[in-house]
Amino acid sequence: MKAVSMGAPHPCTTMKPLTFALLRQLVDGKFHSGEMLAQRLDISRASVSNALHGVADYGLALYSVPGRGYCLSNPPQWLDAALIARHLGEQAGQFQIEIFDSLPSSNTLLLQRAAQGAPSGNVLAVELQSGGRGRLGRSWHSGLGNALTFSLLWRFELDLSALSGLSLAVGVALIRALHALGMTSARLKWPNDVLGSNEGKLAGILLEAQGDMLGPSAVVIGIGLNLSMPEQLLPQIDQPVSSLQGMVAGIPGINVPERNYLFAVILRELQAVLYEFASNSFAALRAEWESHHALHNQTVRLLLPDGRTEMGIARGVTENGALILETVGGMQVFNAGEIGLRAS
Repeated sequence: MKAVSMGAPHPCTTMKPLTFALLRQLVDGKFHSGEMLAQRLDISRASVSNALHGVADYGLALYSVPGRGYCLSNPPQWLDAALIARHLGEQAGQFQIEIFDSLPSSNTLLLQRAAQGAPSGNVLAVELQSGGRGRLGRSWHSGLGNALTFSLLWRFELDLSALSGLSLAVGVALIRALHALGMTSARLKWPNDVLGSNEGKLAGILLEAQGDMLGPSAVVIGIGLNLSMPEQLLPQIDQPVSSLQGMVAGIPGINVPERNYLFAVILRELQAVLYEFASNSFAALRAEWESHHALHNQTVRLLLPDGRTEMGIARGVTENGALILETVGGMQVFNAGEIGLRAS
């Protein structure tokens, strides 16, 4: 038995449609002969071999055994829009969910659709995102099936300035979902990260807005959540990371939720928070956000856009989501913008 060689894919590497089709044939975790796979998809056995070459670069363990064929150990849980809708129940009608095998960026595509008039509640989820973007120009790295990466379009009758604090509100929705599923050690980090039990980044939030200063406005909410973290992805990441798999390890009775169910729970909590935000702004969620802030009342270091740093104690956030920092010069308020926050 041999495993397909492992390596680290370039962040912009994409997977061919034929490879996705073959991997879906291996979803049961059993061996399938190359001849049978070729017959099912009406291709040559050489095409099977070529299409499956290098899939371990995406965080998969594919085994090839002469005489038995191919087997995926721990195959991905594929996203299924119909299954997600069943989990959503009565709330399914609030969302229009589309799932892509591969995209450079779900945010980019959904922004284009928003400009063309796509309705609120549009959701684009991606099995393998090759050009995911994070805050401050960072890339978001994930393998196939080991993360939940999606974008949600939400329209507000509010003007753009009234959307202050929205990224923090989205963080509250993620915390509600994770805590409801038993991951109670998940916490928030200002302005838009979710941390796991080891203080590593578990999830990130990227908001991109369109609209007029007087309203209405449309926001594309991009979310990336680590379910597991393949070792070959770690060299590409320049900060501590966490995953749901790492969080539940050793906790009796708690498992990583099935991917479609997890997605539905997150969408349900997002809907509730976004309605609350539209009615009462971030002020209604402020106390809840502060109660989950990992660095609340701790000494922190702010990395400012001009290269300076500011030290102080994180004392909470304003009703607009700005950080309140107690410094040697007194209380100061900092808006997110291009600011980075670190524990001192």
